[in-house]
This record gives sequence, C-alpha cells and structure tokens, in this order.
Amino acid sequence: MEKQELSKEKTMAAKFSRPGEHPYGDIGQLVFLFVFLVVWLLDSFVLKYSTFLTDAVPLAPRLITTGLTFILSFLLVKSGHRAVSDEVLSSPRLLRDGAFAFVRHPLYLAALLFYICLISITLSLVSLGLFGFIFFFYNSIARYEEGILLGEFGEEYLEYKKGVPRWIPRFKIPQKS
Repeated sequence: MEKQELSKEKTMAAKFSRPGEHPYGDIGQLVFLFVFLVVWLLDSFVLKYSTFLTDAVPLAPRLITTGLTFILSFLLVKSGHRAVSDEVLSSPRLLRDGAFAFVRHPLYLAALLFYICLISITLSLVSLGLFGFIFFFYNSIARYEEGILLGEFGEEYLEYKKGVPRWIPRFKIPQKS
C-alpha cells in the first residue's frame, strides 16, 4: 500500500515537472507565489502591519530600485528562456549561453528578483521574512537540480560550477595584454 502511494505521488509530481527538474519545483513555485502575493497584498495595502518604513524612505528611490530590479529580472527571463528554447532536446548539452554565462539559475534568480521588486516598493517586512523561506526553497531546488546536472555532465559541470556562481553574478573585467 505504501509503495503504491509513493508511486502515485511520483506520478503526480512528474506531471508538474520536466526531466532534470525537482519533482515539486513548479508546483512549489506556484504555491509560494500565491502565498507571497496574498501576504504582500494584505500587509501592504490592507493591514499595513509592517510597512512603517515607507514613512522613512521616499517613494522616488523605491520606484527607481524597483524599476531597475524589474528590468534586470526581465532581462534574465528573456535571456534564460531564449537559451532554454534554443536547446535541442534530442542532444542535451550543458547550457552556458546568455544569462547562463553569468549565473547557473537565471530563471530562478529572475523570480527571486521579482519578489524583491514587490518588497522594495512597499517595504513590507512580513513579506521580507516570507522571502527568506522562498529563497530557501529556490536554493533547495537549485541544489537538487545541480546534483542531476553533475550526474549527467560530470567534470564539465564541475568546471562550469567553478566559473559561474549560483546566484550573484561575477562580472570579470577583461585584462589588457
């Protein structure tokens, strides 16, 4: 009976994910997004429990920060999706193109930046606390998927991992010869 339930659970998880991804990654992202939006909307516009910092920080810097973060998020999504869409499924390869040249998980980073956009516009501390759990979730699914990539690409992935960070891009200034 227990094996049957486990098999049913795996089948259900497989419906919401693609090969190489965490089985609960997609559904988890949707659940966290829904919960975050509810909490953020309630705290920011109804209860205003933890948004007292908006009195101390003017709207203009918050709008600029939010706008720049949103643009970065959009560019990561665009570049990441382009690299993934261009990938031919018949011959899997390690993606190093576009945003994947700067961070190992550009689509996840874009989602995290979107959360930061919402937090920065209203400065909801409750939402910021919830963001900590969301980051932990994204970091967990990223580690899981990196294990799969390591198994599939071995040494090639280890080299990629050494040169490209998981979350915070390192921009190298070219050396003059």
